[in-house]
Amino acid sequence: MQNNTALEYNLLSFIDYKELSFWDVKSYLGILTQSNFNVVKLGKYIKHQNNKIKPNDFPEQDFEILGVNNKTGLFDAHIQKGQEINQPYKIVEDGFLAYNPYRINVGSIGLKLPEQKFKYISPAYVVFSCKSDLLPEYLFAMFKTERFNAIINENTTGSVRQNLSYNRLSQIDIPLPSIKEQKALIEAYQNKLNQAKKLEQEHSDLGEQIEEYLLKKLGIELNIIDFFPVGKLGFVDSAKINRWDAFYCLNSVKIFEQLSKSNANIVSLDKVISSYQYGLSSKSTKENNKGVPFLRMNNIQSGELDTTKLKYVPDDKSILNHILDKGDLLFNRTNSKELVGKTAVFQENERFTFASYLIRVKIDPKTANVNYINCLFNSKIIRSQIDLISRQVLGQANINSTELRELKIPLPSIDIQNNIADSIQQMKDSQKNKFQQAQQLKKQALLDFENAIFKKPTR
Repeated sequence: MQNNTALEYNLLSFIDYKELSFWDVKSYLGILTQSNFNVVKLGKYIKHQNNKIKPNDFPEQDFEILGVNNKTGLFDAHIQKGQEINQPYKIVEDGFLAYNPYRINVGSIGLKLPEQKFKYISPAYVVFSCKSDLLPEYLFAMFKTERFNAIINENTTGSVRQNLSYNRLSQIDIPLPSIKEQKALIEAYQNKLNQAKKLEQEHSDLGEQIEEYLLKKLGIELNIIDFFPVGKLGFVDSAKINRWDAFYCLNSVKIFEQLSKSNANIVSLDKVISSYQYGLSSKSTKENNKGVPFLRMNNIQSGELDTTKLKYVPDDKSILNHILDKGDLLFNRTNSKELVGKTAVFQENERFTFASYLIRVKIDPKTANVNYINCLFNSKIIRSQIDLISRQVLGQANINSTELRELKIPLPSIDIQNNIADSIQQMKDSQKNKFQQAQQLKKQALLDFENAIFKKPTR
């Protein structure tokens, strides 16, 4: 047979003996690389890069270490002293690619760009460069396509943990346009990504505008850049001490003085709470047969509920008192320091219950709009207070119901609250729309690139 193709005769596939590189059925019966461009062995156009340095020989020097993941690719991970690194580390230069051989099947590969200032990486990663006929940007984009990822999966080996060695990578067939065509393909791909980045920036800017709008409507200027560090001398009026914690005392005064300048009354959150309840400690499962959706702390994202990934608990009498009502505010009482205190308003039509790490808070509708309260929780007004009072234990920060009720909030008239909540919701809808457009553009950019270089796969 010619051109490294396999002919199918019922369940039999025939491979020309001269095309055999590995005694492995999976790779030869897998997806073939088909393209209108020339199909070549990747190994002819890349070079294994294995230059290393022994950081331990420079014990006091700082070594800037790169990491790789399947979302951002290569990233500046951390800095370590040479004396803390006991093995030689690989050197990664601009234009090199590096991948995790055990996670390449999920896209864990990165291209070293000038934006990544660090240049050393663990010897566990495979590092290689591209020769003059292959643009690294083109190859990196190809690695991100579903089609090429399927080919990668067909070429991994290992009975327990799948692995893609450099030698195995070298035997993979890729479409290879001319350099001019590669540049044109990458330019079209990058143009769509740049449009997506612009939308993501607009999404981010809207988030800041929401915060600015809220503070302006309430007449508050919160200028909290750094908390007052413990260890320096500070003075607090004894009348203002309500918690025996130096960090809290020194900084709460600064926050509350700024809040007190609001054109609205400042009250404790307890003034608008009609009731609160801790969630269930039930064991959940992914199976939803005869089950009720069980909201957990990761279901609260950016002030809203995300119900795309749910777990379930049995629908029995043990959950009857924990069925959520529309308008319940869910408060995340335990999480990492930056995520504890997340909130969302429950607005689903179906029956849901909630986990013990959440507190269900019922807001008195006569005194407060629950959506307005949710806006406060997602602003510096409450966020700054949560950062003061949350206690960190074993990597998790916690806030109890008493501390929750004592949070200070500006409370204007219900009409003003309604107006603020409605305006912010419109801004959030616009923000969400820009985010969705950006995600769609990124998907379309990759799909267009994939369709341009690959034909429909066959086996």
